[in-house]
Amino acid sequence: MQQERYFTKSLYKLALECPTKLFYTCKREEYADSKMDDPFMEALAEGGYQVGELAKKYFPAGHDLSSLNTNDAETQTNELLRNDKVTIFEGVIHHENLLIRIDVLVKDGSNLELIEVKAKSMDSKGGSPFFGSKGGLDTKWKPYLYDIAFQNHALSSKFPSASISNYLMLADKNVKCATNGLNQKFRVSRDENSRKGVIVHSSLSGEDLKHPVLIQVSVDDAVAYIQERNTVYGRSFGEDIHYLASAYESNQKIKPIIGRHCKGCEFKVTNKIDSADLRSGFKECWAEYLGWTDKDFKKDNILDIWNLHYKTRDKLFDKGKILLTDILEDDLNIRDSDKPGLSQSERQWLQIEKSQNNDMSTYFDMAGFREEMSSWTYPLHFIDFETTMVALPFTQGRKPYEGIAFQFSHHSYFEDGRIEHTGEYINTERGVFPNIDFIRELKSQLENDEGTIFRYADHENNFLNLIKRQLEDMPDQVDDSEELINFICSITHSPEKTNTTWVGERDMIDMLELVKRFYYNPVMKGSNSLKVVLPAILDSSIFLQEKYSKPIYGSVDGISSRNFPSGWKWVEMDGFTVKDPYKKLPKLFKDISDYNMERLSNDDEIANGGAAMTAYAKMQFEEISGQERSELRDALLRYCELDTFAMVMLFEGWKTWDK
Repeated sequence: MQQERYFTKSLYKLALECPTKLFYTCKREEYADSKMDDPFMEALAEGGYQVGELAKKYFPAGHDLSSLNTNDAETQTNELLRNDKVTIFEGVIHHENLLIRIDVLVKDGSNLELIEVKAKSMDSKGGSPFFGSKGGLDTKWKPYLYDIAFQNHALSSKFPSASISNYLMLADKNVKCATNGLNQKFRVSRDENSRKGVIVHSSLSGEDLKHPVLIQVSVDDAVAYIQERNTVYGRSFGEDIHYLASAYESNQKIKPIIGRHCKGCEFKVTNKIDSADLRSGFKECWAEYLGWTDKDFKKDNILDIWNLHYKTRDKLFDKGKILLTDILEDDLNIRDSDKPGLSQSERQWLQIEKSQNNDMSTYFDMAGFREEMSSWTYPLHFIDFETTMVALPFTQGRKPYEGIAFQFSHHSYFEDGRIEHTGEYINTERGVFPNIDFIRELKSQLENDEGTIFRYADHENNFLNLIKRQLEDMPDQVDDSEELINFICSITHSPEKTNTTWVGERDMIDMLELVKRFYYNPVMKGSNSLKVVLPAILDSSIFLQEKYSKPIYGSVDGISSRNFPSGWKWVEMDGFTVKDPYKKLPKLFKDISDYNMERLSNDDEIANGGAAMTAYAKMQFEEISGQERSELRDALLRYCELDTFAMVMLFEGWKTWDK
C-alpha cells in the first residue's frame, strides 16, 4: 500500500476549485498556503467533531477505526468487511491511487451504505434541498455532493459488484433536543501531536438519543446526476478523477486557466506573515498564462475591485482586461445611487480611477456625511456582537445550529465629545443558553435614552431578528418576552423574507453602509472590513493621531474602559504609518501560531469573528485549565471592546475631517 501520493476526497475538493492547485498543495516548505495548518482549531468552532461522534452513537454496533493510522485502518477495514454484516467508522478504502476514509460504512451482504457526516443543517420538512429551482444542483450543496460522489466512485471501483446507497447525515434544524446539556456530553481534546479526540461523558443516555437531532438523507439522485454528466473538460466523471489522481500522483502540474476563481487562491505570498523564501503559486499561474513579469504584479488588477459582479469580472477576463489600467468607464454599467453618496458602481469606478492616476488621496463626502449626521440623536451608541451557531443544542427544546449570542460591547459618544465604554456582556459558562440574558442586558443599556445606535454590517440586525423568533417560540418560558420583542423591533428592521414588516423608530445605522457611500481610502483596495478601515482612517486623520497617541484611554480624566489599563495609547507610529491597533492586543490563543491566528481572524466586516467563535467553542467544549479560561475570557473582552471603539474612532475621524 505504500505509495507516496494518494488522491483523497480533500484533494478532489481542491481540484474542483482549480486543478492546478494540486501541484502546489502539501508543499508548505516551498509554497505559501493561506489555509490553516491546524485542522483542530479550524474545525473546533464548526462542531464537526461533536457531530461526528454523535452520529456514531446512532450505530451502537459500529467498529471505530478513527484512532488508527491509515495503513492499520485499511488492514482492519478489509478484515471487518469479510463479515456479512458490519458497520465501520472511518474505514479506509484504497483502490489504485485513490484513498478515502468513509465516515460510516454499513455492509449488509452485497449492499453497502456510504454515509458522509457533515456539520451542516437542513430542514427535514422542506423536501430535498439538493436541487435548485431550475433542476441543477444547488450551489451551496455542490461541494458536499461532489465529495460523496467521489467516495462512491472509489468504493464502487473497489467493489464493482456491490449495490451502494449514498447518504448525507446532517443536523435536522426542526428537531428539538429532548434533554439538557447534550452539547456538553461531547468534549473535544487533542494530544501533543494535535490529533483530535472526543470524550463522550458517561451520562449520555438513551433519552439523549431518543429523538435524533441528526437525520440520514439519501443523495442517490444527486450522485447519479453528477456521475452521469461529463465534466467541463469533456471527460466522464470517472475519467476526470483518473486524470486528476494521475497528475497528483506524478506531481504533474495541470496547465492553469485564470479567472475570477483566482481571487480566493490560498497559494499567494502575503507581506504580513509569509516567509520571503516561499513561492507564490498564484503568481506562477498568472505569469505562465499571461506572460507577466514582476512589474505587472505590482499593479492593481481586476481581482482587487470591490464587490464586482462575477459576470462583469468574467467579461473583463474574456476581453483580456486584467489590469485596472486597461479598464474604461464603459466597461462598467455605472448607475446613480438612489441614496445620498456613491452607488456601488460609482465607488468601483472611483477605485479604478484612483489606481489609474496613482492617486492615493482619500475620498470623503463630508457634505453627504454631515447631512446624515444631522438626523442623529446624542448620545450615540456603538455596539458589536460576538455570536456563533452551535451544532448540538445547549438545552432541552433548543434546535441544532440555533444562534448563540454570547458577547457584546457598547461605547457611547456624547454631544460634548465625552466618550465612555458604557457596558458589555459576556457569558462563557459551559452549557448555558445565553440569549435571553444577552438581550435583557442590551435592553437595559440602550433603553435609558433615545440616542442613535450604530452597528457595522448586517450581523447585529440579523441576530436580533433571530432572537426575536426564539422569544416568539417560547412565550411561556420568558416572563418579559413581549417587552424584549418590542425592544428588538424598536432598534431593528424586518428581514427581507418575512410575513411581518417593520422599521424601528431607533433602527440601527449601519456604519459599513456609510463607508460604502461616503468614504474610500486607496489603501483599502477591495476591502471594507473594519480591520482595514480602522488603520486607513488612523493614517489619514491628524486629529486621531494627535488625540490617541496620548495616554488618555482608560484614564480617570480621559475615556473610561472596562478592560484596558489606565493610560493606554491606541496610536503608535511605525515609520509614517500607524501600527494596527489590533496588533497591540494580547494573543487570543497561546497554543496556535501567529500564522494560524491570521488565518482564523478572517477578513470580513466583523473583525475577529472567526477567532471569537473559536475561542467560545474552546471554552465550551475543550478541556482547559481555569487560568487559560480566565485569560481567554479577558482577551475576548478586549477584542470586542476594540471593535466598538474602532467604530467610535471612525466616527471621530469623519466628524473632524476638516480639522
